[in-house]
Amino acid sequence: MKEKKTAKQPLEETEQYLSNELQQNIHFLQSIYADCEDVVFRTFFISKTYKATLIYIEGLSNVEEIDKHILTPLMNEKDIERNKLPFILESKTPISKTKKIFTMKDCIKYIALGAPVLLVDGENEGYIYGLFKWEKRNIEEPTAEVGIKGPREGFTETLAVNISQVRRIIKSPALKMKSIRIGDYTQTNIMISYIEGLADQTLIKEVTNRIKRIKIDGILESSYIEEMIEDNPYSPFPQILNTERPDVVCSNLLEGRVAIFVEGSPFVLIAPATFFNLVQSHEDYYQRFFVGTFIRWLRYLFMAVAIFLPSLYVAVLTFHAEMVPTSLLLSMAGSREPVPFPAIIEVLIMEVSFEALREAGVRLPKQVGAAVSIVGALVIGQAAVQAGLVSPPMVIVVAITGIASFMIPRYSIGVSFRMLRFPMILLGGSLGLLGIMLGFITIVIHLCTLRSFGVPYLTPLAPLKGRELKDTLVRSPWWMLNSRPHLTGEYNKFRQAPHMKPSPEKGGE
Repeated sequence: MKEKKTAKQPLEETEQYLSNELQQNIHFLQSIYADCEDVVFRTFFISKTYKATLIYIEGLSNVEEIDKHILTPLMNEKDIERNKLPFILESKTPISKTKKIFTMKDCIKYIALGAPVLLVDGENEGYIYGLFKWEKRNIEEPTAEVGIKGPREGFTETLAVNISQVRRIIKSPALKMKSIRIGDYTQTNIMISYIEGLADQTLIKEVTNRIKRIKIDGILESSYIEEMIEDNPYSPFPQILNTERPDVVCSNLLEGRVAIFVEGSPFVLIAPATFFNLVQSHEDYYQRFFVGTFIRWLRYLFMAVAIFLPSLYVAVLTFHAEMVPTSLLLSMAGSREPVPFPAIIEVLIMEVSFEALREAGVRLPKQVGAAVSIVGALVIGQAAVQAGLVSPPMVIVVAITGIASFMIPRYSIGVSFRMLRFPMILLGGSLGLLGIMLGFITIVIHLCTLRSFGVPYLTPLAPLKGRELKDTLVRSPWWMLNSRPHLTGEYNKFRQAPHMKPSPEKGGE
């Protein structure tokens, strides 16, 4: 029985060194780039003597700069001696980013990145020139993490632009960037960023090792990396924070975390992440501390509402009617009289319809998406009440639940709460308040068992770290936040000088 042949990896046969025969090199590269009409092989003569070929991809390389800074100077150069040719190739091209390469693999790598590669007959080395040019999106305000105060810039799909935004905020040379390429075909550039002296070396090694072990055809978005490096892939809760705001990345780097930039994605991954880290908003730190604390507590309250309110409504109506005041119970019973379904079916119909309307509003074009979601909710809700399919109190409960879910600042963990709402409804409709308590205990136990790169998910509440609670349950003023959170291993404890509380008596000291 014949063995089935497997497809060869794109770069498996390109480890060989460049030959000093130009035609042999060009023949090999043309066989690699067969049926690639966008790959240009421009052959010319340097100083009318030495045959050379420039290889680049249209749309990725700057053709105008190639003509101006490579072809024109080299073709017009006169009387070059063979031993001076390498010096001329590096010095006569006014391009800041120039590099020698010696293998076919490097040729293919830099051609794919958009850097023109120059090969010369009689030379067993090539030259790459940093004349990249590709279309990129302008820096805009993040759409998923909007706020009243704070910077308005967001990341784009261009890795160099994203890194420059972080470099512009953190100017210290202690900010390190390590590059890894993942994907047999996409060769996606992954950049691991951290601040030396703040991030624990064990954490950096763990992040690096988890990314290096990924073997896949291609990486198209940072979510690919997120799914492959998290601790518990079967948990509904995200264990890695993703953001498109440079200020959020910088604040987490300053706390000793590691950021993962993915080429082609405007979302940067941050590890490790904790539950409280995911439910906090960047704007908590841009408001006055008592305003930030009030909003944070309001957010915690409505997080509970988003998960438990529909299930509590179903449980009370089905099993615990005696808990409702008589006048309110009579009013609710009167409103539910024409409804043919039990409370659990009623709430499931409304919740599923609400989620469908929310997703429809997101997927539709921006001009009609908001109108469809709002008008659809009003029209369908009113029509359902008039038709006797649902009761008015149920519409109010679902509406409050929807508003509560919108208060969760991160989409990834907000989706987790939306998913958990449905099993909680089933538990409340089948076992009443006992089922809700069992569901709550299950969620808490699950959260206590979760880890994010070895860091307990409920840190600093479980295990309890009293010093760090001042930036968890409340948002203490900046002059009280002297210490960094302790994540893993060794860490730089203090982030500012002590006794920073402002006082008129201190004057200009």
